[in-house]
Amino acid sequence: MTHAIRILGIDPGLRRTGWGVIDVTGNRLAFVASGTVSSDNKRDLAERLVQLHDGLGKVMDLHGPQEAAVEQTFVNKDAGATLKLGQARGIALLVPALSGLAVAEYAPNLVKKTVVGTGHAEKDQIRAMVKVLLPLAKFDSDDAADALAIAICHAQHRGAATGRLAKMGVA
Repeated sequence: MTHAIRILGIDPGLRRTGWGVIDVTGNRLAFVASGTVSSDNKRDLAERLVQLHDGLGKVMDLHGPQEAAVEQTFVNKDAGATLKLGQARGIALLVPALSGLAVAEYAPNLVKKTVVGTGHAEKDQIRAMVKVLLPLAKFDSDDAADALAIAICHAQHRGAATGRLAKMGVA
């Protein structure tokens, strides 16, 4: 009998970082939990990053994922916004890595193509397909729905990602 693998998907953002946890047994997906970690935009950057770190740490402690996946950053026209997103993404990579997990990274277009079938899907299409693939899923934001989509993407591509990480000496 195949045992379940628990996957944490993270959609990084400085204001809101979405997270989603699924269990994967063979090719069967099961919703576990999802939510959003928010930072207070009235605080300075360092304090906001601590809020994201602590929030994701609680998710890790509560749900005990065995694998994690984070969406890769796209380059924004606003360099300052891109840099801040990159810093939030660093926290999203750091928290599971500190727990000893290998962290896979996926381009936004691959996540959309895997979940919806097209790399240029809209938010409402992603939400709809997440509900089809995980009928019991509940999410409080587009960020949480995107995080579940990232976890689903990892479930579909994890063999290839794990192989790449092992070749690099990470897995």
